[in-house]
Amino acid sequence: MKAVIMAGGFGTRLRPLTCNIPKPMVPVANKPMMELIIELLRKHGITNIVSTLYYQPEIISNYFGSGDAFGVKMQYRKAEADFGTAGSVRNAKDFLDERFIIISGDVLTDFDLSAAIRFHDQKKAKATLLLTRVSNPLQFGVVLTQDDGKITRFLEKPSWGEVFSDTINTGIYILEPEILDMVPPREEYDFSKNLFPAMLEHDLGLYGYVAEGYWRDIGNLNEYQEAHLDVLRGLVKVSIDGTKKGNAIVGANARIESGEKNFTGNNVIGKNTHIFPDVTLSNTVIGNDCEIFPGSILRNAVIWNGTQVGARTEIVSDVIGEKCIIGEDVVLAENIFIGDQCVIGNKGKLFSNIKLWPNKTVEDGATVTRSLVWEDRWLRELFTEARVTGISNIDMNPEFGAKLGAAFGAFLGSGSTAVTSRDADNVSRMINRAVMTGLMSAGVHCSDLRTSSIPIVRHELRTGTEKGGIHVRKSPYNKNYTDIIFFDADGKDLPSYKTKSVERLFFGEDFARSPYDAVGMITFPERTTESYIDRFIATINTQAIRTASLKLVVDYSNGIASTIFPHILGNLNVQAVSLHAYLDSRKLTRTEAEIAESIRELSYVVTSLKYDVGCMLNPGAERLFVVDENGFAIDSDRLLTLVTKFVALANPQNKKIAVPITASGEVDMLAKEMQLEVVKTRDSHLALMEAAADKEIKFVGGSKGGFIFNEFLFASDAMYSVAKVLECMALTKKRFGEIDRETPRLHSVRKNIPCSFNSKGGVMRRLMKDTESIPRDLIEGVRLYPDNSGKCTSVLLNPDRTRPMFHIFAESKDPAKAEQLAEEYEKKLLAWIKEG
Repeated sequence: MKAVIMAGGFGTRLRPLTCNIPKPMVPVANKPMMELIIELLRKHGITNIVSTLYYQPEIISNYFGSGDAFGVKMQYRKAEADFGTAGSVRNAKDFLDERFIIISGDVLTDFDLSAAIRFHDQKKAKATLLLTRVSNPLQFGVVLTQDDGKITRFLEKPSWGEVFSDTINTGIYILEPEILDMVPPREEYDFSKNLFPAMLEHDLGLYGYVAEGYWRDIGNLNEYQEAHLDVLRGLVKVSIDGTKKGNAIVGANARIESGEKNFTGNNVIGKNTHIFPDVTLSNTVIGNDCEIFPGSILRNAVIWNGTQVGARTEIVSDVIGEKCIIGEDVVLAENIFIGDQCVIGNKGKLFSNIKLWPNKTVEDGATVTRSLVWEDRWLRELFTEARVTGISNIDMNPEFGAKLGAAFGAFLGSGSTAVTSRDADNVSRMINRAVMTGLMSAGVHCSDLRTSSIPIVRHELRTGTEKGGIHVRKSPYNKNYTDIIFFDADGKDLPSYKTKSVERLFFGEDFARSPYDAVGMITFPERTTESYIDRFIATINTQAIRTASLKLVVDYSNGIASTIFPHILGNLNVQAVSLHAYLDSRKLTRTEAEIAESIRELSYVVTSLKYDVGCMLNPGAERLFVVDENGFAIDSDRLLTLVTKFVALANPQNKKIAVPITASGEVDMLAKEMQLEVVKTRDSHLALMEAAADKEIKFVGGSKGGFIFNEFLFASDAMYSVAKVLECMALTKKRFGEIDRETPRLHSVRKNIPCSFNSKGGVMRRLMKDTESIPRDLIEGVRLYPDNSGKCTSVLLNPDRTRPMFHIFAESKDPAKAEQLAEEYEKKLLAWIKEG
């Protein structure tokens, strides 16, 4: 006898658990539901199986394969469309040449299938439905039968007035092969709605068999929870992998450090799972490869594979998806369902009856009172500085963009104008238009630059009358994310007090829509790029560059600068070789490895052609990477030192510069040598732009490859930075390699120390107390200057703004001293973190 497992379900009512997997693959006691069905079929001698697939079919077929590993033979049929239950089985008609049983891949049952088959034989039935009795039959098909089992009436999902019986259809059928001839091919056709009523009408031998045993349709999240409790109580006969140890069935290679007295009821612990000391379990199923840290309490919980539960966390009557990280001291109230790969920060609290869709992050100490679905993102703050970042087309979707645009428009005011722009990515195009619709709904006009660079957006704002602007880009750091960057009327980043106002409008949703006759318009400025180029050329020493006959290799990183900078270089008489000089939205985000490969390629071209310098612009044309004439890549810290020296040599009249507190002490050594005044700022682009407002400061250098020459623009512009480098090379008649050799170098050591957000304040307090007697800067983090060595030896301890960690940056002329400082403060930080 053959079997059909129907495995095409979407599992909509089991979301968020089924966002990433089809419903038959949802685990029960650490096995997919469909695997339990296969084991049941095999137990009754049915080993020749076809599975009908529709939603995420490859997940099922990849898991079960040929079926050999499960003691059966598996085939698969994928429907081209949703043809209904009978229509999907009809697709396997070539395989079903003998009597077969149909069973859903997403039910939990231990029915005696052999007894049902014997009944079918005895009645010489064409179709037998397996029936069971339930207390609430409203969600099922009610079946009325005669004493001999012949079906007399069939009611699909009746109202209470139609509940004439508590006997329902379980969705398990035994059919003779000729019955499939009644099912039209490639049409939507259902067993309970079409086929069985037709058989009943024509008296074609339709029988019902009331089966003995357990059956549950796991149709919603609470049924899923109840199914696990039934498994643990032994109400359903299923095989659970592992060995019985006290009140738990423990999988292979699991490590249990909690005493048996901490386990009550019945529990299942998966393979390779680590239960730390003092963990309390009661009627809980824990998946494979999990970690449950000390002092946690789990009652009536289901934890999927690969999830980590932090110390002293309480989880009661909840389901946690795969590869989640639940922090320390978290409290999850009852009836919470968390999708895959969510992160709940330390001391987070979730109220009852909440669902979190996959990949959501709840920050440390946050309280969640409502469900977070695809369209929502839980953060204490919407903005990170002047940027809003979200997962492309999930967090960052059109509805979100329109709402954010409306909030920004309400802040700017009806009748005002905003500059809008984007990179070449399709998601950026979509979100830019969505933000524009929101702005227009608030009565704001949009001056759309379309595909443009951030420096050009800033230039347009500075020279125009617009009240603010946005730029949408694919994140340069993660290809799955999209950024929206907000600008003030002067082109600078929108300051924090203004982002807070936009945030309040967004979350409060108390922004008014404009009347229909005051909705904003869209215009497309025509001379924005020309105006940018004119000012660019006017502020560069073009004569010096033209007469120097410099040779440059420039890598555009497939960004917008490739459409602008070649024209500028042509005006400067620079012999240039271009790499990746075309727009490609797929390459706007690059990994560290891809960047390194591009730099190697740039180095090869420079040395092969014997050119003077190689420059690589990031796709947004804000950051600069440099390879010297010898092909050596200059790291960003050293590049700041060398560009600073170039600028000082070429412009000896300028005696005041600004750099971030994170800059190498090499800049201080250089400043002392060349009698420069150095202004230190916070390590943010906004802080650097604020420093550029000082008219005495002509150069502001960043430690990440961004440089500001405020005679042209108050923000970093990689195209202009390349031109200024060429100007400095022309005026000094020096190259980077030569400057590098003659400039003293410090040895540095960097370390990143994990530290929860909750602990950062206490660590900083202890750090301040510990270093009271040491010379220090307190601009951002704590930069110490021990040993009375001036600023040649230093260590910066800086808590990360967005991640749970501390950064240590130690420097010295002596490599051993730098290493010693880094290790000393690493030990101190770890001790302070442990103290809490």
